[in-house]
Amino acid sequence: MNIPENLKYTKDHEWVLVDGDVATVGITDFAQGELGDIVFVEIETEDEDLDKEEVFGTIEAVKTVSDMYMPLSGKVMEVNPELEGQPDLVNKEPYEGGWMIKIQISDSSEIDSLLSAEDYKNLVG
Repeated sequence: MNIPENLKYTKDHEWVLVDGDVATVGITDFAQGELGDIVFVEIETEDEDLDKEEVFGTIEAVKTVSDMYMPLSGKVMEVNPELEGQPDLVNKEPYEGGWMIKIQISDSSEIDSLLSAEDYKNLVG
């Protein structure tokens, strides 16, 4: 299982790459493995201000549909356009081409509540 050290994580199995006041968000390698083959990603929250832990979209796999939650409060600035035609990028490249959204962070103090790679490893065992 791939858990990059340079990322932050949530208990909901999302990864967060913080770059200044912008965060790129996706689901972890563990999450995509648990979901199985991803067939559809729906994110209709672009340009919306959302609070931490609000639902920003859904991800549909052959087995199930799951909500995706904001890891930090902020404005959804961008949705990965590649996922509309290639939702399986989330399976193939969860940390690169399979990213979900970019957020303009509104409360940088929330970053401290995210999990480190070590904490996330302990969470998923």
